[in-house]
Amino acid sequence: MSSLPIEQGEQLRVGTVDFVSPNEIRAVLDIDSPDSVALNAGTPRNFPRVNSYVLVSCDNGYLVGQIEWLAVDRSPYPKQRDIQDFGLVNLPFPQKKISLNPVGTLKRVSKKGVDSFRFQRGSESFPSIGSAILLPTDFQLKSIVDSGNNRRVTTGQSPLANNANVAVDPDRLFGRHIAVLGNTGSGKSCSVAGLIQWSLEAAMESETRPNARFIVLDPNGEYTRALGPATKFKGRVFKVEAGQGENQLQVPSWFWNSAEWASFTQASPKAQLPLLKRSLRAMRNEEFELETDLNIEIKRFLGNILITLKHDKSSGRPYKNGPAFGFWETLKKWKESLEQYREKGVKTELTLPISKMGKYIDVRTSDKYVNMIASVNEIDELIESVKTPFSSFGGSEQDLLPKSEDIPLPFEGNNLVAYLEALAQENGSEQYVEYLVARIRTMLSDTRMKPITNDADHRVDLAEWLENYIGKDGAGEDGSGEDGSCVSIIDLSLVPNEITHLVTAVISRIIFESLQRYRRLNNKSLPTVLVAEEAHTFIKRYRDDSENQDVAAVCCQVFEKIAREGRKFGLGMVISSQRPSELSPTVLSQCNTFLLHRISNDRDQEQVHKMVPDNLRGLLRELPSLPSQHAILMGWASELPVLVKMKNLTKQQQPHSDDPDFWDVWTRKDENGNTVERNSDWVNVVKEWQQS
Repeated sequence: MSSLPIEQGEQLRVGTVDFVSPNEIRAVLDIDSPDSVALNAGTPRNFPRVNSYVLVSCDNGYLVGQIEWLAVDRSPYPKQRDIQDFGLVNLPFPQKKISLNPVGTLKRVSKKGVDSFRFQRGSESFPSIGSAILLPTDFQLKSIVDSGNNRRVTTGQSPLANNANVAVDPDRLFGRHIAVLGNTGSGKSCSVAGLIQWSLEAAMESETRPNARFIVLDPNGEYTRALGPATKFKGRVFKVEAGQGENQLQVPSWFWNSAEWASFTQASPKAQLPLLKRSLRAMRNEEFELETDLNIEIKRFLGNILITLKHDKSSGRPYKNGPAFGFWETLKKWKESLEQYREKGVKTELTLPISKMGKYIDVRTSDKYVNMIASVNEIDELIESVKTPFSSFGGSEQDLLPKSEDIPLPFEGNNLVAYLEALAQENGSEQYVEYLVARIRTMLSDTRMKPITNDADHRVDLAEWLENYIGKDGAGEDGSGEDGSCVSIIDLSLVPNEITHLVTAVISRIIFESLQRYRRLNNKSLPTVLVAEEAHTFIKRYRDDSENQDVAAVCCQVFEKIAREGRKFGLGMVISSQRPSELSPTVLSQCNTFLLHRISNDRDQEQVHKMVPDNLRGLLRELPSLPSQHAILMGWASELPVLVKMKNLTKQQQPHSDDPDFWDVWTRKDENGNTVERNSDWVNVVKEWQQS
């Protein structure tokens, strides 16, 4: 666009500045300024209203002002310019005024002889008294709304900027977390689905296939219609009662860390938690697996012997002053076990440790040397004799390191219960773990939970689980395909209430920790987006009481950690909620972009007001009156706050969150005259209910 002529600039003038402060500019509108429709801007357009934009002439371009209020000053005397005939008698008339909130600067940029405009937040200088107030042209409005770089994803149009397209940079939108807030029915769920769909559609336009990853935590089962297998995005659906084209939701109990186990079992921190952690640590180190390979079994057994010998050596047990109580008995049991393995066909590798153990046992069990203590050299020889076969079976020093109780290594739930009971019996604390064991047994036997938490019949492979839930390397050639869908939908609608928070916490934590390790191994992050629909269910503020952490608090803490650290590892979050006042303040404070739909509740409005700078709060006064499908986009992804009418979605592109059609059901007809039948087949409902 060429430079604006002076004449055209004068035609766009509608007022004059008469008050300037850092956070407010007031202006008096000209007598002949338009009331509703401006015809002096080249094309007819509505005169700017509250929250729309005008320009103020300043030294380095134009100061962009967002109208905060318009008013009429009932002046007793007319204030007209260029009136020289003092014989005229003028009647009093009203004077129009506006208040502007300075939001940024619109600078003229010339590239290859073509003039354009570039908007940036903040202002280097403010206008002076008498500066002109100008109506922006269509091109200037587009430059204001379409500011910033890499705006690849179009989300809608701005009614306040002559319906200019509003596009965003996906790196800014998802990289620093976005909160989509609004009442039920305001279009919030459609906006979340739209952000995913529009982003993937934009990525599909490139020559390379998309390599995106969206994981949707769907507590109400809404997103299958919009993003599921039947759509062009071919989303993977994971649910409790999986149907055709869906996957069984599986979050095995061995995925859980000690904090999640403690919150689920409600283990008391003083008596029960230490025993629970010790049992979990034993499960991880023993690696209870349904293995049939004899060599693997022997390797683990030899590894346990080495760990015990090294621990006993460091503690001084075999050669301390006095008889080495129990050491030689332990050695004898090890020798018997190794001989049993040798009888199964493994002979050569086990000969050395068996003979070495037999030599010491024969000497110590004689009458003369009974309970004789061992020497340091003898223990070293024993360790070396076990190391040789341990290495020949594939063992390494890494296998000898004690594993934390939080490492996701498989074990059977029944083994945990048995070990916990044996440990309590050994310590004389059976009464303290009775309730703890009962909770675990209930989970293991509950038919509603078993499909999710128990994988005894078919052991879940963690690497395969990550491929399914996070995604493989890209999608099909058209951006879809079974082998690499970009979307995973975790349908939590039928998950039992007792483990809903737990399942959500485990899935989110596993995803986060896997991306942490991915960056450590590859020195690059793997961009992934975690979408939390109805986030106030999972990310609800809690009482910070370290003595009593329930499942909901542990779940919220997982999301708080992702909110604080996820960006560094490529994990962005989309937080969608109708109750921002109930969300964790930590998570909300880490969201850098907000898409605000209609919010009516005063507590929720107050919470939103706390998150924005003072000079932008005038814009939020429009929140209670926003129509459906309209939202205010503000924060890191938008150079300035802008009102957006989100792009339209067809019925099939929308989440399954329609309002109930009472009238159509009552009258048995829809607005087009089609018959609407809604039969109450309670027999099938009860049958399905009682079989679940």
